[in-house]
Amino acid sequence: MPSNISPAQPSSTPKAAAKDSLWFGDTALLIYLALVTVIAHMLVGQRYGIHRDELATLDDARHLAWGYVAYPPVTPFFGRLSLILFGPTLPGFRLFAALAQAVALVLTGLMAKEMGGGRGAQLVAAFAGVPFCLGGGALMQYVSFDYLCWVLAAYFMVRLLVSGNPRWWLAIGAAIGFGMLSKYTMGVFAVGIVAGVLFTDARRFLRSKWLWYGVALSILIFLPNLLWQAQNHFISVEFLKHIHERDIRQGRTRNFLPDQIKMTLLAFPLCLAGLYYSFLAQAGKRLRTLGWMFIVPLALFVVLKGRVYYFAAAYPMTYAAGSVWGENWIASLGRGWAAALRAAALLVLAADIAIAAALALPLAPVHSKWWNVASKVQGDFVEEIGWPELVGTVAQVRDSIPADERLHLGILAANYGEAGAINLFGPNYGLPPVISGVNSFWARGYGDPPPDTLIVLGHSSRFLSENFNSCRVAAHTWNRYDVENEESVDHPDIYVCRGLKRPWREFWDGYRHFG
Repeated sequence: MPSNISPAQPSSTPKAAAKDSLWFGDTALLIYLALVTVIAHMLVGQRYGIHRDELATLDDARHLAWGYVAYPPVTPFFGRLSLILFGPTLPGFRLFAALAQAVALVLTGLMAKEMGGGRGAQLVAAFAGVPFCLGGGALMQYVSFDYLCWVLAAYFMVRLLVSGNPRWWLAIGAAIGFGMLSKYTMGVFAVGIVAGVLFTDARRFLRSKWLWYGVALSILIFLPNLLWQAQNHFISVEFLKHIHERDIRQGRTRNFLPDQIKMTLLAFPLCLAGLYYSFLAQAGKRLRTLGWMFIVPLALFVVLKGRVYYFAAAYPMTYAAGSVWGENWIASLGRGWAAALRAAALLVLAADIAIAAALALPLAPVHSKWWNVASKVQGDFVEEIGWPELVGTVAQVRDSIPADERLHLGILAANYGEAGAINLFGPNYGLPPVISGVNSFWARGYGDPPPDTLIVLGHSSRFLSENFNSCRVAAHTWNRYDVENEESVDHPDIYVCRGLKRPWREFWDGYRHFG
């Protein structure tokens, strides 16, 4: 078996030499597969437009800080880096998310290699990870970097368990710390790692100074964001509480367990095989910790009512373990069966990839049957359409206002999609910076001097009557595809309002909201 070959042993056959070569080795094949996903994202990623979540991230990227209301600082940081390198171009903005997913894909294959798997096992594990890679890398979002950090931590745990070298705790600690700067769900995975250590013979590491160095390193990396939270009264806790209550109220957490089948698709048996190998198989005894790293976060998300995709990053380590178990089992069947089963496994996973690509990548013509199906499965596509038209309409409303009023004109936006769109596309029309109370936009204030006349988006007529002396409907949102989305259905009216009933400071203190 490949696991019995010492890494230092020289290759003695042309076949072995090919596997170890720079361009055609096992790792090279994993990198090629990952690069294909990046190229796919770059080629088709700008077909529809920028997503409302990306608009918020892009705006936050222009105001670098150690924390934001809706997320930690890593995603806006990479957004800022993309702005520096590529400007406000959509492929450039999404590049780092696609690269993060691609690196996670390579690490998934490398986990199988560290567990003793050969080329076939590594490719099977990586193929199983491609579907989420396509979805997770399609948008510039914190999910992409959170996923990478979970996979990094799992990979370093595998290196620790296989080698027994306690210095790997430094790498594990760094991955956890970086993960906490990406998305706070990394804390749940950290609990899984703790459980895996306590419930297995990995308890021996509790006596190692390197474990505690790793803990200290994770805290040190996370510390700037923790200090930011303290300085801002832990505003993200309030935000997360609001979002969690909304998700439960809207039923977004109701089917967490059944929807795990949708998350894994046809790779679900591979996940089960990985859990069997980690928990029960004698050959996988040294990997028992990984089983607990999977089960404990799963149970926590069930109890805490997490959304289905929160747990996605736990699957790569089970794919790797399952592929190694499968390779060992197939090898016991004889060469004839082995070749057929390997081909069948790759064919099934290729079908998985095709399904994921059809649903996660912006390939379908708008309003085609394909588009209708993809949009029902996931609602991201419809929220990528209509932002330039929205800002153009606001500019037309501005032009309809008397010239003397435009000198003290403001734009009040209710949600972060509208606010981010105004700030992104508005300068092309000479529009002023947006005013909004949502998430981190609230901290940027309402201008000095504050505006007298406001173009208002996204607010209800009741809110306007309570806060302004007069408001009129000046226009309606639209998009060139006539796609129904949040802007066109939930709050299509654009108002011009005058006469704020309270002083701006008093209004602003009560205007903060989350979304």
